[in-house]
Amino acid sequence: MNLGPIKGGFHIMSKSISIFDTTLRDGTQGEGISLSADDKLKIARKLDELGVHYIEGGIPGSNGKDIEFFKRVQQLNLNAKITAFGSTRRKGSTAKEDANLQRIIESGAQAATLVGKSWDFHVHTALQTTLEENLAMIADSIAYLKQQQLELVFDAEHFFDGYKNNPEYAVSVLRAAKKAGADWLTLCDTNGGTLPHEVYEIVSRLSVELDGASIGIHTHNDCELAVANTLSAVQAGARQVQGTMNGYGERCGNANLCSIIPNLQ
Repeated sequence: MNLGPIKGGFHIMSKSISIFDTTLRDGTQGEGISLSADDKLKIARKLDELGVHYIEGGIPGSNGKDIEFFKRVQQLNLNAKITAFGSTRRKGSTAKEDANLQRIIESGAQAATLVGKSWDFHVHTALQTTLEENLAMIADSIAYLKQQQLELVFDAEHFFDGYKNNPEYAVSVLRAAKKAGADWLTLCDTNGGTLPHEVYEIVSRLSVELDGASIGIHTHNDCELAVANTLSAVQAGARQVQGTMNGYGERCGNANLCSIIPNLQ
């Protein structure tokens, strides 16, 4: 889907926007939603017909349905890039030893999405490690997957909360990912609590600070602002939009691509 230059209120834009669909992963976290491998393949085909650039299929090896999906989707010869999701390596280990990263490689996906911590609070409390080790986990994991010729999307989890709490560290996370070879730096409003003017200000700042890095946006809808926050991010310089069809997703849902795509057009 080449949306082309967007005019009017989005006058600063001159490049097409990359649409990254996470319905087959984020969407399945919605209450009452359960997709079989056949369901996922049918949806993937429809998403490809629509023209999305990336289809995130799930977490390879996490369950039988996702294993079957990644095996069978290669036979569909889709135009969209099939993307596998995973997290950075565990603390105190190496990327090569990490089973999660190995499953991404073995999935046959053309691209990988790696989620990593960007909020110092979560580094200390969830990962229970140092800020320096978290940076090493991110850099090692990205560099290892890039060696396997995968396109790499780095999802900076809870980025906006992390940036508001410790902007220097949150930016250092993005710089580490970029230096390791990440093709996209995706800023995640994981709690869904950031306001549109905050998104615009932060993304505008990063578009300058990160020396032309390709920035993505991933928003949740807890404050009913996922679509507005996504549009604000695009206006500020984001070039990749992550979301789900109909906004399906955990808690209050994700950014609704059915609203975002026509608004961008």
